Amino acid sequence: MKKIVAEAAPKAIGPYAHAWQSGQLIFCSGQTPLNPATMQIEGATVAEQTTLVLSNLETVLKAAGCDRAHVLKTSVFLKNFADFERMNKAYEAFFGDHKPARTTVEVSRLPKDALVEIECVAEVRN
Repeated sequence: MKKIVAEAAPKAIGPYAHAWQSGQLIFCSGQTPLNPATMQIEGATVAEQTTLVLSNLETVLKAAGCDRAHVLKTSVFLKNFADFERMNKAYEAFFGDHKPARTTVEVSRLPKDALVEIECVAEVRN
């Protein structure tokens, strides 16, 4: 196993790694809409926050030697499922024609009161 640290991503706000690689698989911890420079939540809407979350996630993926096209599965955690369509539009804009498997659930609260958090599993291709 190999620990992945993405220097350009928001610092972990708990005792966890940005990601771990096991074989060809990358297991990324959930990312929230933290600005890496200020460590503050940015984006007033779920669409804005989703865009930043996915950007942070891709920063971690790049540190692991892959990118969004390598994502096999995501898990999306929404504070309010009424935001599903707005999150989904930002998500679709990010992934384009690539359609990873996905689970989306509503949760009662997220770190720093974010509206969305996303984690993923990706594959490093040689």
